[in-house]
Amino acid sequence: MQRHTAPPIRSVASARHRAARPEPAREFPRALMITTLGAVLPGVAFIAAGRRLLGSLISLLALLVLGAGVWLATSGKRVALHAAVNPGMLLKVGLGLLALTVLWMVVVAGGYHLVRPPHATAGQRVTGVLVVTVLCLAGATPAVAGARYAFLQRDLISTVFASGTKSATTPKHVNKANPWGSRRRVNVLLLGSDAAAGRIGARTDSVILASMDTRTGNTSLFSLPRNLERLPFPPGPLRDVYPNGFRAAGGEGEQLLNAVYGTVPALHPHILGATDNLGADVLKLGVGEALGLKVDYYLMINLEGFAQLVNSLGGVTVNINEWVAVGGATDGHHLPDDWLTPGQDRHLDGVDALWFARGRFGTTDYARMKRQRCVIKAIIDQADPVQLLTRYQQLAKTAKDIVRTDIPQPLLESFVDLSMRVKKGSVRSIIFDNTVINSADPNYDRIRLKVREAFNAPVAARSSTPAGPPPPGSASSSPSQSPSQSPSQTASPHPPGQAEALQTSCAYDPVAAQQALDQGKPPIKRRR
Repeated sequence: MQRHTAPPIRSVASARHRAARPEPAREFPRALMITTLGAVLPGVAFIAAGRRLLGSLISLLALLVLGAGVWLATSGKRVALHAAVNPGMLLKVGLGLLALTVLWMVVVAGGYHLVRPPHATAGQRVTGVLVVTVLCLAGATPAVAGARYAFLQRDLISTVFASGTKSATTPKHVNKANPWGSRRRVNVLLLGSDAAAGRIGARTDSVILASMDTRTGNTSLFSLPRNLERLPFPPGPLRDVYPNGFRAAGGEGEQLLNAVYGTVPALHPHILGATDNLGADVLKLGVGEALGLKVDYYLMINLEGFAQLVNSLGGVTVNINEWVAVGGATDGHHLPDDWLTPGQDRHLDGVDALWFARGRFGTTDYARMKRQRCVIKAIIDQADPVQLLTRYQQLAKTAKDIVRTDIPQPLLESFVDLSMRVKKGSVRSIIFDNTVINSADPNYDRIRLKVREAFNAPVAARSSTPAGPPPPGSASSSPSQSPSQSPSQTASPHPPGQAEALQTSCAYDPVAAQQALDQGKPPIKRRR
């Protein structure tokens, strides 16, 4: 009888295992697919490999991080903005993003290690390493960029809003929980300085007070002309030195508002005690006295760096209703290098935006003051968070070089809240031009009255009918006015001294623009 021997048990088990195991050619694409899915939703690869508890915890953590990010970008935007002006929080955010990046890369690589086929070929192993590397780099790049932005922002905040700065005029004993106290308005003096390399001293050719309602965000802008004389000061050491308003020895230009910033510190360097920017403190006191307001803080931008700032924002779009000179001297003899063409929604780069804000050839200080307010409004309206993010490195570097302020760090979160209200509120202006005051002999009681009226009166709509000629003697007192200026160009576009909505005053005027175009391009400097 023939005997049949049963096969060994181990051989039978090995055969069954080989039959149940997927072919290597199918295992590898599946492993890559699971690894890729695990990079999008961390933890999936661990669950697929049988590590269900660990994979679920990783997935839960990833969903919580994603949910927090969505919340910060939507209903939690206020918290995100507060963090963006808090150096301590920015450091934690930057380090946290780097830690999450490392953890995420470990999860992706670990997940692949668990699901990769044990008998992969050499080519498959190399391909797997390359895929994991690409996935790690693709996911880590935005997180590392976010950490870098956090560190850049921390450096910017720590530099511009340096702790321990000295000021003789900022409010004392500020309570962070109640930053504005019983004040209904916060007043910030916006200064444009012409300081530049090779220039001795600095003049503030742009002086604008922004008065913001702390409850509604409605903002009033009060612009004072650079040629304003006899700037008054409140009781104290400055009034003791200048009892009849600011006057300085020298030529006619040394008596003007734009000379105060450099002249007073040069003549009286210790008049207000310890301060990091005496010129700004003097202007805060003087402008506050002139307007009948208490100026809380200042923000000064070097106009020579303004072009860089606008370029960092991607340019600015404004309406141009008249030819605006690029270069040229206000004596009327030195011609401009070029002109900005009238038109609707003109997109200007930094250099053109600078000349739009400061060009005075053939026009008046008052027209320039109006354009400056329009640039401010355009920047407020057109600031795009995505664009700011893509250009942030350049923007941060520029801001550190050209911005000075005495706003303290602890108040930045409160200013963030206020800026969100300002963004939603109305912005209007009152023009102290030669239909309201005589800049050579200003009536400051009248100025203060107009300020009080501006807070309560409705905003005036723009009138298409030019106002009458300026009061006798006021036009001739402006050193920036061209002799060839027509009455329609010097007249105020709205009733004298009334608040005007910037939405209206900065709008495109097709009639005025077409008239300018019909007259043709003004002459420019001859090119050699």
